[in-house]
Amino acid sequence: MNHQMQAHLPQIDLDKMQAVLDIETRYVTGKITLEEGRKEVAERVGKIRPFHLAFIEQTLIEHTDEECIRENMAQKIQLFEGYMDYSRPDVPEDHPLSRYYQENEEMKRLLLAVEDLVQYPVIKNQWLELFDQIRKYPIHYSRKQNQLYPLLEQKGFDRPTTTMWTFDDMVRDNIRDAYNLLEAGNEEEFIKSCNKLIFYGRDLMEKEETILYPTSYAMITAEEFEDMKEGDLEIGYAFFTPAEKRVKGTTVAGKSTDTSASSAPEAAGFAADLQQLLSKYGYSAGGSEKLDVTTGKLTLEQINLIYQHLPFDISFVDENELVCFYSDTDHRIFPRSKNVIGRQVMNCHPRKSAHVVREVIDKLRSGEQDKAEFWINKPDFFIYIIYVAVRDAEGNFRGVIEVMQDCTHIRALEGSQTLLKWASDEGIPTEAPTDNAAASTAQPSSTPAAATQVEAEDTEEIASEGLRYTASGEVEITPTTRLMDLLNRFPELRNRLTEISSLFAMLRTPFGKLMAKKADVQKMSERSGVSLDKLIAGLQRITSELLAKEKQA
Repeated sequence: MNHQMQAHLPQIDLDKMQAVLDIETRYVTGKITLEEGRKEVAERVGKIRPFHLAFIEQTLIEHTDEECIRENMAQKIQLFEGYMDYSRPDVPEDHPLSRYYQENEEMKRLLLAVEDLVQYPVIKNQWLELFDQIRKYPIHYSRKQNQLYPLLEQKGFDRPTTTMWTFDDMVRDNIRDAYNLLEAGNEEEFIKSCNKLIFYGRDLMEKEETILYPTSYAMITAEEFEDMKEGDLEIGYAFFTPAEKRVKGTTVAGKSTDTSASSAPEAAGFAADLQQLLSKYGYSAGGSEKLDVTTGKLTLEQINLIYQHLPFDISFVDENELVCFYSDTDHRIFPRSKNVIGRQVMNCHPRKSAHVVREVIDKLRSGEQDKAEFWINKPDFFIYIIYVAVRDAEGNFRGVIEVMQDCTHIRALEGSQTLLKWASDEGIPTEAPTDNAAASTAQPSSTPAAATQVEAEDTEEIASEGLRYTASGEVEITPTTRLMDLLNRFPELRNRLTEISSLFAMLRTPFGKLMAKKADVQKMSERSGVSLDKLIAGLQRITSELLAKEKQA
């Protein structure tokens, strides 16, 4: 692992690295003064780069989970001032690293406002407005953990995953806890929490900008950064919405990743990769050639399409605990990016839940258990997650399948439905084909006449929940207006909601799309912290503009 990281960096002088560690250790433990330490740096070390410190952390220092939190970045900056190049990488505005810096600049501005306000008596509305902005920042950590860390792991630098992730979560939780204290009116504890946020929030940003980002720039190729943009866009950004938009099958730069009959190979994406792998081992697998699977024959294109259209999410981890596959469905509950492929599954989870992941894998591997179930039960949704051991014909452990499904709709079903009914139907339903067993056991209440009556009532209820319009033709926005109705009527609204608050950028993520199905305007206000009046006014303005645009067209 140590050698692997070194292979992705400019030449490393190991004696020089040992000297840096020796000087730094004696300085931070008080054995030498700052002046003595700087003199030794000049004599024994000379110029160093940020990635040198990252290399030392990875290869020469014993790992502890909270070392990133305890480490004093200000001391390092003082010690190496004048010998370390702290300049930012020279990258364009749309570069992934540039986006991290942009978010940090805004967060620093917000923390200055916090630092000013903690001196005065608490005015709740003033603080709520400020935290409405601060609470957007944790999406910054989500991108780091799902995009940046996996790439660095692949190159042998897993210190961010094993140490900085803990720090990320601590600051994220600090933001949440401070907001909850403010809402609860606990002013004394709220101010303490704000002071903690100022200190640790700034310290973490300093660690990012001093070590993490320059090291990432040194280790990650331009092509890899370009590939990273698509996943970054899907997860989202904290305080802004970039002009570029993710289009499935197209990279940010506009380079197509889909294929057509006229311009590309027969198979695309997952199918192309599988075709290439099969060809390597002497198997012919063209896009139209059918492969023998256990219970049928399918082309690579059909296999890919099946995975993309499953009504649930699947991930597969092999016997070596490497993530090998996930289904790229539009309804994904949690964000995924291709950087997760080939990643150790233990590195895909925060440290605080690693022991649970370890126990699940160990018990499935040993045969003590064959599955592990989890569920998330909230008033607005129910998510079911199951991990299933994969074993071959001889019973050997070959990996774990994770299946995740939004079961909110399923749990809400009552009675029986043996007749075909589409969600958009307003008339009499068509009878669905059934096998003889199902037909013979149908109860009297399931006869066509009874079902028609029930479904007619359902149709009236659905219609009554749709959008209402004023006499002038404007959409009437009320607290009970359903977000899904608005999005179905105005698809462009999903992207424009960030004009009201950038918090609504999360509605473009898979989990956000799930929540959008269940939220009305009142719940949007409660969950985001945006005042109900402001939200209604914003929705009214945007829908009016979209209606006007339609009339002009």
